[in-house]
Amino acid sequence: MTNPLEELLALQERDLALDRLQLRRDTLPARAALSRTHAQHAALGARRADTQVKRDEVAREEQRLDDEARSLEAKAKEVDAKMYSGEISSPRELQAMQADVESLQRHQRDVENRELEAMEQREPLDAELADFDTQLAALRDEGLGLQANLAESEAEIDAEMVVERGARDTIAAGIDPALVAAYAARRAQAGGTGASGVARLVGGTCQGCHLSIPSTEVERIKKAPEGTLAYCDNCGCILVP
Repeated sequence: MTNPLEELLALQERDLALDRLQLRRDTLPARAALSRTHAQHAALGARRADTQVKRDEVAREEQRLDDEARSLEAKAKEVDAKMYSGEISSPRELQAMQADVESLQRHQRDVENRELEAMEQREPLDAELADFDTQLAALRDEGLGLQANLAESEAEIDAEMVVERGARDTIAAGIDPALVAAYAARRAQAGGTGASGVARLVGGTCQGCHLSIPSTEVERIKKAPEGTLAYCDNCGCILVP
């Protein structure tokens, strides 16, 4: 007959293999690289958004000044046209209108100069936005490549895990469910992933924690009836004598 405790050790080997596969899956280089790429993309996107706000403020001011300059130009032309229409004959009134035209034109030139300054402020911001877009596009492409690489690696590991889990379930099916439950509880108590719930007793040393057990306890375990469960007082593993 197969010793149930020996089967429990075989079951644990499968569980540990599954843990190693899961760890490989969780720590794939492409996963960390993808996370870094996403973080870089988010940070760059935030910087671009700030620049966009600045650029839009300058562009709005540039447009406002352009509208004002056009309005002043139209007013000056309107007064100038009225001056030469023949409707006005009073020299004093004509002189006042000429002064208005000159004032409007001076104001227009001042506004156009401010518009030019706004345009000069906007152009480097436009260039900066274009540079951000180039960098963001490169990060998106890099992310897509990493995502594809990650998916491929995950699929390979998942396939291995399916095989390993099938072998594990086959072993578990041949063991008393109460024993499997006791093993699972000890393993969870020890920390779960990568931890041991059962360990071989070699001489007076538990192979789970590699600590010595009193000789009297070792003797008692070895003389106990078959099926009696013994536990390591140090790590709590089910002991296999």
